[in-house]
Amino acid sequence: MDYVKPAEVITECLQAAEKKASLPVSKMLVAGALSGVFLGFATSLVMVILAQGLPPIAGAVAFPVGFVMLVLIGLELVTGNFALMPKALAAGRVSTKLLLRSWGWVYLGNLLGSLFYASLFYLAITNSGTNDGGAVGEQVRLIAQKKTLTYSAIGALGWNTALVKGILCNWMVTMGTVLAFASRSTAGKVAAMWLPIMIFFAHGYEHCVVNMYLIP
Repeated sequence: MDYVKPAEVITECLQAAEKKASLPVSKMLVAGALSGVFLGFATSLVMVILAQGLPPIAGAVAFPVGFVMLVLIGLELVTGNFALMPKALAAGRVSTKLLLRSWGWVYLGNLLGSLFYASLFYLAITNSGTNDGGAVGEQVRLIAQKKTLTYSAIGALGWNTALVKGILCNWMVTMGTVLAFASRSTAGKVAAMWLPIMIFFAHGYEHCVVNMYLIP
């Protein structure tokens, strides 16, 4: 059957966590960097959609393409590993040291890849800095300001709001990570992952790796 039962999903999640925990640092960095790039591509696609005057929900429908690509080719995303590693730790399959090792190196890889793509995207839309990026550049600026200045304007409550939006975002991202194991077929995996990722983006919640690209 294409459908994988919940108990089997957990078993496969634990196996995946063990494999991820044992990766060499070099692979964590490279796979993490590529994940940052792919999420950057997905986010910039949303900027292109919004710049054409389409409603935000159209961008939310398109955004999961980045997450789907990175999961299907086995890359490393720290917010996805937030779902897998604690399960494995609780089951005694990985140690706290391995959990922190994975999160730390993958986070760094995600950051480096996001910054790299942000630099290339800036050069692409501004013709190497000779213009302001036009309608796409304006969308990037507006959203980056919303994710920074809007929170800053209300002080400590801004920190609280960003934290809550981060929690709500990663609730859906971790669901997407787990649901990737809920199907045997590629089409089933894509559909299962698409739903929660679209939901968090449509709500305007805060994803740290997306912000690693967007704000810089």
